[in-house]
Amino acid sequence: MTIPTRLRSLTGGPVQQPAAEPVTVTVARVVRPELQADFERWAADVQQRLTTFPGNLGSSLLRPGPGSDEFHLVFRFVDDEALSAWERSPERADALARVHRLTEDTRTARAVGLETFFAVPARPGPAWRSWLLTVVVVLAVTTSFQLVAVPFVGSWPWGLRLVLSATYVVSALRVLMPLLSRKLGPWLQGERRR
Repeated sequence: MTIPTRLRSLTGGPVQQPAAEPVTVTVARVVRPELQADFERWAADVQQRLTTFPGNLGSSLLRPGPGSDEFHLVFRFVDDEALSAWERSPERADALARVHRLTEDTRTARAVGLETFFAVPARPGPAWRSWLLTVVVVLAVTTSFQLVAVPFVGSWPWGLRLVLSATYVVSALRVLMPLLSRKLGPWLQGERRR
């Protein structure tokens, strides 16, 4: 037997649904060398369409480095719902129908929420390295909070200390993780053993 209940927060009000998290999608395409100018025009058209699409937060085209024919189109949406609307749209279907003849290979990577702390390459390295970096940074940030802030706020109510701690940790992670993931990129993207 299931009894429907309405969850309530510690303050007595209804529990708020978690805020939707932004979604970042990277599409890597190996473009035929003789068609790269056509591909760039196609990508510019797609980016223009994205600027007017509801929920889009922006896009970038990353051109290939020396000795490569792989372009990366990166775009962000406010949440999964906005991304799904784009994925079902006639604009996207039209764009995909026009790009197939220009490319030899396509790969897609998607990151949501905390995953976007990392500058995710098209082929990310071993997951344990990202996990280890996150653990080390969270340990350092929470330890610094304990050493610096707790002596001043130790007498505050538990809930208020918890909110302050969570705000500090998440804010520090938003600043530190992108910096460290760029700086440690070669290590994070190390070769996987086959």
